[in-house]
Amino acid sequence: MNGQVRIERLAVIGVGLIGGSLARALKQAGSVAHVTGIGRDAAHLERARELGVVDEATTSLAEGVAHADVVAVCVPMGAYDAVFRALAEAASETAVITDAGSTKRHALVAARRHLDAGRLARFVPAHPIAGGERSGVEASRADLFAGHWCVLTPTGQTAEDATALVEAMWRATGARVTTMDAGDHDAFLAAVSHLPHLAAYALVNAVRKQGDEAHDPFRFAAGGFRDFTRIASSSPVMWRDIALANRDALLAQLAAYRDELESLKAALEAGDGEALLAAFSAAKKARDDWLARKDGGHG
Repeated sequence: MNGQVRIERLAVIGVGLIGGSLARALKQAGSVAHVTGIGRDAAHLERARELGVVDEATTSLAEGVAHADVVAVCVPMGAYDAVFRALAEAASETAVITDAGSTKRHALVAARRHLDAGRLARFVPAHPIAGGERSGVEASRADLFAGHWCVLTPTGQTAEDATALVEAMWRATGARVTTMDAGDHDAFLAAVSHLPHLAAYALVNAVRKQGDEAHDPFRFAAGGFRDFTRIASSSPVMWRDIALANRDALLAQLAAYRDELESLKAALEAGDGEALLAAFSAAKKARDDWLARKDGGHG
């Protein structure tokens, strides 16, 4: 077993890309002895067992978490309320509960609504900032989190030993771990993750709506369109839930994005090449600087 963390029994609720990759990564690191997969689709769970992602599987949440030392909630944000309602009755009082959701205030609201004080103290909200446009256990892989950030958002009521265990668990997957306030997390992610997904969906729809039986607007789409819209192939259900769960922060980011588009529109209408050049140059510099920091291992 990995010397930094040892989890005897891990229960993963939702064995898809994230939940499956978590299980794979911890198995590869030798940091977990036994993984139970929990979900609604028996065939999907059986496939996860066949792939070696989980050691056993069940459609009963109560049975799956009964003896777990750590419970990882890896379901769409829209399912949080039902899952935490069930955990309030089924999870051991000593089990550490964590999640992998993209909006942390939503996760805390669901936990506070249903968990008693003891179980709430052992809930450590987390968000591994990694993924892909493909979903499902077939897409899961052990190296998904390697080198990526995982943000923890414990509160003043979160037990220190629970936070330490969840931090060690994510480090065992190869992730870099940091801690911040849940509200700050949601504001940051609205800008750099949630807004880009909405922009990609919107662009594809804007182009789609210009087509008809005689004209296929996608016919001449090439690398630029493909790269910009890659994330529009992500799960619509998952991103609907994320958008609604982080609505206020995302609305603020949409307003900022709209302002930028309006500025570009005004420059085009005025034939103002200098304004366009200034906007494009500022964006290029900001992105190039970010890539240099990122590639240099600083964030």
